Amino acid sequence: MTGYAYERAATPEQAVRRARQPGAAFVAGGTNLLDLIKVGVERPALLIDIGRLPLAGIEPAPDGGVVIGALARNSDVARHPLVRERYPLLSQALLAGASAQLRNMATMGGNLLQRTRCYYFYDPAFERCNKRAPGSGCAALDGINRIHAILGASEHCIAVNPSDMNVALAALRATIRIAGMDGERRIPVSDLHRLPGERPQQDTTLAPGELITAIELPPQGYAAHSCYLKVRERASYAFALVSVAAGLELRDGKVRSAALALGGVAHKPWQAEAAERALAGRGLDEAAIDEAAEAAVRGASPYAHNAYKIPLAQRAVARALRRAGGME
Repeated sequence: MTGYAYERAATPEQAVRRARQPGAAFVAGGTNLLDLIKVGVERPALLIDIGRLPLAGIEPAPDGGVVIGALARNSDVARHPLVRERYPLLSQALLAGASAQLRNMATMGGNLLQRTRCYYFYDPAFERCNKRAPGSGCAALDGINRIHAILGASEHCIAVNPSDMNVALAALRATIRIAGMDGERRIPVSDLHRLPGERPQQDTTLAPGELITAIELPPQGYAAHSCYLKVRERASYAFALVSVAAGLELRDGKVRSAALALGGVAHKPWQAEAAERALAGRGLDEAAIDEAAEAAVRGASPYAHNAYKIPLAQRAVARALRRAGGME
């Protein structure tokens, strides 16, 4: 493992200033970054420890939402009364996302920035990986690609975002607070992660040195009717082949609004807006559910080993909607 410099930031402003140096990286829980350093994928020149910054609060917002600090631990958020009562979808996703040991270390901000688990990315022995070495190619295109994307991919990368939490935040339409040299900005979580396009080495839209400080959850948490469903190869700790975050607002037997996002299918959490529109204003019956499930993967383009993800995603969407609606 290559050596690196280390320092602890005293304030968010100091962390942002120091992160402008070439090769600087933030570290808090370290559950993803340190793994990548050990295998030689990441080689930071400077690690800036932000773990003691005052960014771990979980507080109600004036508009009825909740603000979660970027350094709040996944385990603390999953069991917090405000989250469990108002946003069970997020609590379910966090509890599905990792072992208890990892949840006790991992932070919300770090989870947002979790990098893909594509085996070609994670192993430098594979030379062709545009995320590690831009312009080298994508070994997954003609390799074993059963865990890879069916939506939003490009000829340069077909990796998927591995986070369960990100799928729930996408469905909930969370907002991300970001600190940078020019002050603070807020962006929808849908604008944080990128599709690969021609620059798959860029996972997010963060500028160099920017620091995530908080996650804002809106008042609508779909507390009464929500479900996070994760399909994986084994029941123990594993990444999703397909996951679904579903939230429904039901009134008089009809869907007033729906929130639906998929994981394991794209380079970013996939907001299934066409499926949401297919449900709006309708009774939650099998016909509406089937139409939404089909719309959720419309335009999917599988590769040699992952065509199974299309029917799997459709069935997962249908089951998540039934569970959210109290039908099973």
